[in-house]
Amino acid sequence: MSKDAGFFNFSLSNILSTEQSILDQARIRLLYYGLWIVMVVVAGLFLSVYFQHLEFLTVTAAIVFFCVVCLFKYLTYKPEWRVISHALLIIATLINLSNVFITIQKVDIITIQVILLVLLFSYYMLGQRAGLGYSLLNIIPVLAFYVLNYNQSYFIPLRPEELDQSTIIISMFANFIIIIYIHSHFYSAFLKNIKELKQTSEDQAVLNAKLELAISKAEKSSQVKSEFLATMSHEIRTPLNAIIGMSNLMIMANPRPDQKENLNVLKSSANNLQSIVNDVLDFNKIEAGKVIFETVKFNFVDLMQNICGAQKLKAEEKGLSFTLKIDPVLQKRVLFGDPTRLTQILFNLVSNAIKFTRDGSIYVKAFCYEDRNNKLRITFTVKDTGIGIDKNNLQSIFEPFTQESITTTRQYGGTGMGLAIVKRLLELQGLHMHVSSKVGEGSEFSFNMEFQVSNANINEVGDKHPLLQNTDSLSNLRILIAEDNPVNVLLMKKLLSKWKIAPTIAENGEKAIETFQNGDFDIILMDLQMPVMNGFDASMGIRKLPNPKKANVPIIALTAAALLDIEEQVLNAGMNDYVSKPFKPEELMEKIQNLVFADAGHSVA
Repeated sequence: MSKDAGFFNFSLSNILSTEQSILDQARIRLLYYGLWIVMVVVAGLFLSVYFQHLEFLTVTAAIVFFCVVCLFKYLTYKPEWRVISHALLIIATLINLSNVFITIQKVDIITIQVILLVLLFSYYMLGQRAGLGYSLLNIIPVLAFYVLNYNQSYFIPLRPEELDQSTIIISMFANFIIIIYIHSHFYSAFLKNIKELKQTSEDQAVLNAKLELAISKAEKSSQVKSEFLATMSHEIRTPLNAIIGMSNLMIMANPRPDQKENLNVLKSSANNLQSIVNDVLDFNKIEAGKVIFETVKFNFVDLMQNICGAQKLKAEEKGLSFTLKIDPVLQKRVLFGDPTRLTQILFNLVSNAIKFTRDGSIYVKAFCYEDRNNKLRITFTVKDTGIGIDKNNLQSIFEPFTQESITTTRQYGGTGMGLAIVKRLLELQGLHMHVSSKVGEGSEFSFNMEFQVSNANINEVGDKHPLLQNTDSLSNLRILIAEDNPVNVLLMKKLLSKWKIAPTIAENGEKAIETFQNGDFDIILMDLQMPVMNGFDASMGIRKLPNPKKANVPIIALTAAALLDIEEQVLNAGMNDYVSKPFKPEELMEKIQNLVFADAGHSVA
């Protein structure tokens, strides 16, 4: 209803609004103009029966005229067309039945017309259920009257009133006009509604086309972003690999104490840069839903000590006390879970605690609060005495690239990715982070995680094959390295020389296949991005060689790329495993030994 409509409103435009559907507007228009027609007709009938001195019909016409005027006024005040339609149908039904049973005491053409009017009006205005109800309410009593009248069983002590021909003509003419008007009006409304639906369908088709285009652009944008991240990762990780690798080699060469200090600073700075790159890439992978949680056996206490070992040294360098407390119930327990993601979560929390604490202590606790049905529910808590977090910022700190304030970023550094990664990793497992903090006093982060208990002996978990302990026995390993970057080649040669291994180098994938076919190698270290032929194509070429022994040689991918599905691509290309640059020497050597040892056709002399 328009805001201009009021009690003294008589305008149709004031009771129509754009919020109403086309059919609702048609119903209101039908009532508005139809009530005018009915008022004119009833007024004419009133005068006709009045001059005929038909008292009962005169009173009936007067009452109907008054009711129609009231309904018209109500319509122009509040356009509640359903209420008004019900009222009109009830009035028409009462008049029709009173005429048949009391006033006229017969069924004539006017009675039939009124029944048709009720039928049409009720179905168009109120729908099938109401239309059926009002139709039966009019038809059944009239049929009953016919039966009673046929059997001459109907009699009341009132003389029926006789209408003259002029009144019958007026009634018939008026009824025909109203019937034609109802049909015509709703035909126009339905036609307009169909046209609008057709236009809406066409508009929807246009919108769908735009949506498909937007989705296509978004997918291309996502692909471009993924490729950009892969490229930038490769460009950043390649020199990082050289810096960290050379630092490791120089530290392994027993430098002077002052040189070792400088090398440690260099390595630490490179590791910090690597951590920033990894945070961005990990978050991108998490947001893309590419994170897969594994379930493997691990020694819980060893994992916690490994996570906190390096962090404890970092804390002590800042003069902070570091406490790791593990519930005795968890001692010597082997659990099933994802140690990599648990490490990532705790590492970020502990790193943040150390970063934002100037003095005081860091407290890490793992407490078992439920142990039943071979399942453990463990509460992890990381508490510090750092700068604390304002309660208004407790939600925002979990947003990506966000820290509590610009001052915090400038003073303590970081990308603001750590807590965002922690939150997403927990949410992907259906878990939640609980935070309590007070500015100037410190913060406490905690979460609960459930693990399945393994029956394995703790000494069976984490044991390495003797080859991992005795690298001297690997000097006769024949390794082919496919790598185009001269710095990386130099690094790999120096690194493998520490284990007295002399590798063969191929500068691209095509050369790697040729060299491999003409030689005898135990394992291949394959860079993925090379000129002439990349590592994927080279690996697939090797797997197609006719010689089964050569076709099944272990291949480890060396990649500085950060494609979200890099592991899937590596495995699909036929490679056995991959190592991301910059890599830890012991990680690479462990994978080499495990794969070589797993090859039943190889023995180490």
